[in-house]
Amino acid sequence: MRNLSDDYSLLAIQGPKAVEAMQSLTPVDLSAIKFYHFEVAEFAGIENVIISATGYTGSGGFEIYCKNSEVEQIWNKAFEAGADYGIKPIGLAARDTLRLEMGYCLYGNDIDDTTSPYEAGLGWVTKFTKEFVNHEQLLEHKEKGVDRKLIAFEMDERAIPRGGYEIKDSSQQDLGIVTSGTMSPSMGIGIGMGYVPPIFATPGSKIHIQIRKKLVPATVIKLPFYKK
Repeated sequence: MRNLSDDYSLLAIQGPKAVEAMQSLTPVDLSAIKFYHFEVAEFAGIENVIISATGYTGSGGFEIYCKNSEVEQIWNKAFEAGADYGIKPIGLAARDTLRLEMGYCLYGNDIDDTTSPYEAGLGWVTKFTKEFVNHEQLLEHKEKGVDRKLIAFEMDERAIPRGGYEIKDSSQQDLGIVTSGTMSPSMGIGIGMGYVPPIFATPGSKIHIQIRKKLVPATVIKLPFYKK
């Protein structure tokens, strides 16, 4: 659950059993809501709730947008409905691990207001049907390429890459910085993302992560990390 403002909150209900567990709380057919679409309907006895087929874990589910005065009732009803499905509360740390396993960028870590979508592999969201802020430079990035690209990598040895660690080549030359990293609980290996020159961005490329005094080898891979 996350407070969005003084008036509204967001409750994320994620996981493969989310539809089945939450269907009893709304007359809307949850399985019919397409990904990245939403319905405004009754949920957990409260009218005009936004039920959105979105989320930031890669495991499917819904995000519920409601008034702050309504969130406690929705929270309680959701856990009652999900009791037989083993639903449990989790915090942002678990969410962050799950989004990284899917290779989802986190604003402030992997992208910010200085990042080009073509550097971050997000060129598919950039449409040039009309002009917008920084239109000319992004069009140049699309046509001529960029000087760095966001990569995903897996550690070749047991080690945990952390945000801010240096990425180097085999000659210990600086390539970039790790933007996100963790030990993947689903895969049991260290994983991370960071920006490097395009020549090192091809899956299979070998890089090294500076972890304290040790240079640990890693391999660039194609996202997502966790493949169902």
